[in-house]
This record gives sequence, C-alpha cells and structure tokens, in this order.
Amino acid sequence: MSSDRVPTGTAAPAVAAPAVAAPAGTAGHDGPAARRADRVPHRWLILAVLCLTQLVVVLDNTVLTVAVPVLTVELDASTADAQWMINAYALVLSGLLLTAGSAADRYGRRRMLFLGLVLFGLGSLAAGLARTSEQLIAARAGMGIGGALLVTTTLAVAMQVFDSAERSRAIGIWAATSALGFAAGPPIGGIVLAYLPWGAIFLMNLPIVLLCLLAGRALVPESRDPAGGRLDLGGVVLSTAGLTAVVWSIIAGPDRGWTSTEVIGAGIGGGLLLALFVRWERRTPHPMLDLHFFRDRRFAGAVCGVVLITFGATGALFLLTQHLQFVRGYPAWEAGLRMTPFALSIVVLNVSGAAAAAIRRLGLPAAVAAGMVLLAGGLALVTHGPSEGYGRFLAGLLVMGTGCALANPAIVEAVMSAIPTNKAGAGAGIDGTMTEVGSSLGIAVLGAVLNARFTALLPAALAGAGSFPAALAAAGPDRETVTSAFATALKTGQTVGAVAVLVGGLLAAALLHRAERLSPPTPGHERAD
Repeated sequence: MSSDRVPTGTAAPAVAAPAVAAPAGTAGHDGPAARRADRVPHRWLILAVLCLTQLVVVLDNTVLTVAVPVLTVELDASTADAQWMINAYALVLSGLLLTAGSAADRYGRRRMLFLGLVLFGLGSLAAGLARTSEQLIAARAGMGIGGALLVTTTLAVAMQVFDSAERSRAIGIWAATSALGFAAGPPIGGIVLAYLPWGAIFLMNLPIVLLCLLAGRALVPESRDPAGGRLDLGGVVLSTAGLTAVVWSIIAGPDRGWTSTEVIGAGIGGGLLLALFVRWERRTPHPMLDLHFFRDRRFAGAVCGVVLITFGATGALFLLTQHLQFVRGYPAWEAGLRMTPFALSIVVLNVSGAAAAAIRRLGLPAAVAAGMVLLAGGLALVTHGPSEGYGRFLAGLLVMGTGCALANPAIVEAVMSAIPTNKAGAGAGIDGTMTEVGSSLGIAVLGAVLNARFTALLPAALAGAGSFPAALAAAGPDRETVTSAFATALKTGQTVGAVAVLVGGLLAAALLHRAERLSPPTPGHERAD
C-alpha cells in the first residue's frame, strides 16, 4: 500500500493513504477486516479536535451580530465601520480558501492546521484588545487568514484519517458543526455581553485555540501531497485578488446598489482576474489548482451543486432570522436561541450515524434531492404556518434540520470523493470557496427580493426609506402599516427562497446523477463494503 504521508518527527504518527479497492472477489489485504486494522487510532478524537476548531471559526462569523450596537457606541464606529468589522473576516477568508487548500497539500495539512490556529488566536487576541474601529477591522482580517487555513485543513485532515466506510459519517459530523456554529453564535454572544465587556467575545477563543493546539499535536498525523511542487505565487495573487473582488461586489451590491460604479467595477475586475488565473494555471508547471479536476463530470456537477444548494439554503436562513427579529420582535441572541433546534437536529442525526446510513442507502444524488425537498418543505411550513406560538415554527425547524443533515454531508462528500485523497486540501478549498460564493449570492439576491417587495408595499411618503428600521423610525402613525409591509415582503422572500432551495437541490441532484452515470470511478478512493 503506497503512502502519501510524510513523517515530521513529531509525536503524532504518520498514517498511510487509503488504498484503491481491489475488484470484487479479489483476495488480499484490502478487505474489510484489513481495512479496520489499518484505521488511524484515535480518529474520532482527532475529529473532535477538528470539529471544535471548525466550530470556533463559524462562531466568529455570527457571534459579532449581537455586539454591533455596543461596538458602535464604545468605539464610536460609523455604519460603514460596523459593516467592515463583520465583512473583513468573511472577505479575507473567502479570498484565501483556494490558496489555503493548496498550501495544506504542499506543505503539510497538520502544519497548516497549526499555523491557522496560531494566526486565528493572535487575531482574536488583537481583536479583544482593540481600542479603535481600525484596529478591530485589521484584527478581524487577520482572523480571516487563520480561518481560511482552518476551514480547509479540518476537512482535508478528516479525509485522510477516515476510510470510505466511515468517511460519510465523519463528513456529516464536520458539516453539522457549521450549522451549530451558525445558530449558537448570537445566543453565546448575547450571554457574554450580558456579563462581560465586548472584548470577551474574541478573547474566549484563546483557551479553545490552545486546547486544539495541544490536542492536535498529540493526535493529528501529518500528511501532504507527495508530488509537492513549488509555490504558485502567480496563482495565489490572481485567485486571492479575484475572489475577494467578486465576493465584495456580491456583499456590497444590496447596500451600494447593483448598478453602482464600484460594485460593477469590482465584479468585472474580479471576473477578469479569475479568467487570468485560469489562463495562468493552465500554463504554469506547478499549478495551485489542477484544472483537470473540472473535466470530471462528477466533480463539476458536485461543485455546481454546492453553489446551488448554499444559494437557496443560506439565503432562506438569512430571511428566517430577519423574520424572528423584525416580525416576531426577538433580539438577535434570542432569535439565535430559537433557531438552535434546527442546528441540534443536524448534529444529532449526524453524530448518531443516522444521516450517514440514510446517505449510503439512498446514494449521493437521491440524498441531496431528499434533503433539499425537506428543507424547502420545512421553510414553507415556517413561512405559511400560523405566526402565533412556537410549535409550528419548531416543527418546521426540525424538518429543515433533517433536510440539511442529509443534503450538506452528501454534497461535501460528492466534491471530496471526486478527487484523489492526496489533493484533499485543494478539494476543501474549492468546496469552501463555492460555499462562500453561493452563500453570499443567496443572501444578496433573496435580500434584494425582500427589499424590492418591501419598497413596493410602503406608503408613498416612506418610499425613500432604505431599510425596515429607517422606515419604522419615520413612520409615525403608520408604524403598523410598515410592520405589515415588511412581514408580507419577508413572506414573499421566504417563498422565493423555498422555491430556490427546491429547484437548486433537484438540479444539483440531477447533475450528480448524470455525472455518476457517465463517469468511471475516481482513482484514489476505495469503495465501502
């Protein structure tokens, strides 16, 4: 059995790469019993470290939402400053995901995991001690560099330490961690702010980072692509600049206007840089992204599926949080708390192995389709059910959670199983990048639907109001009309979101089914028995 692991002399052992399966009936050491003997010791403890790392990265994308009012006052921050405090982290993370994945494969996934933890910890320390808006924005950008390394290496390491028989369950648990972080961020932030200064939101990351460093040093084995190669500096510059510009244009579009010069310029400029990146990658002898991956129908279908699924799902969940805060009147932390059953159902189904068993039984395309049908149905139930009480809302959240527990791991596994395991970092970088692009597009497009419908329903005297809070402040005796208009607009946006989830999920499943039917198995992955 060949190995793509390179020992580094550290305490954690190196492990062998998964073998390509022998044909059915072939004798030898590749059977189920031998595979169990070859499994990495303490792999579930390794996964726990990876999931804790992933959790803190996702938390920092949502925990800040409840702290913006406090930061605006204590740091004398403008609205633009507050937006950059949130967006600096997401922008840097999005722009560096491809680079981070390539670096993990070239220089060692364990090494890049530790570097990411150190950078994330230093950024958290700087953010917690910041005294100006500029300092906090810079610290958040630094955290984004570490976050990009962590998002890619956690998934890449998981791909290395689990064989195909257990990989689906491991990916499911990893994916469930992101859902938990999405829902848990606001309530955790609210609890921290109730008793401690705002800096504690960032400083609480430090003991988690230290724990992951110590546990990772003892448990996580090193692995890298044996082909290695030199750093593709041209690819790093072009991909980072291009992705950052494209994601910024998507994020800024709703606020600055989709036809504004800066948004159009950033979008076109980013697209041109990415076109140059593709041209560069085709010619350089050591590309950071092997474009031959996209000739594989399964990989191309899976990548398109990631964008389609995250577009509908993230946009719909964004509108759902708006519904809880502005229509039902919950503060951000309580809205997050009421969303927790959604995340917990995903965690329970994946940790128990029920989701992995269902995915194996259904197959990846059918699991994606079933999951997105459930997610769309749950969202429709929440949107069109009675607004009073929590029972119907809870039922809808549980249906949505069941759908995500099936669809999310299935689409991640579809991406990662379509490439060789020695390119796991690159695969994780592509998956993360497409997730960020799809999520940003979903929030922007469905947010635009919401704003357009809301503006159309406002009284003529309030037509210039740029947001629901602004319209409400200027409404005077028409406050009830404004609230009703926003609730109606949200229902329209959520309905469009449910349709987008359904259509995107079915289209992604169709692409995967067609690719599986037309493509041969990918070398470097064994089949589960």
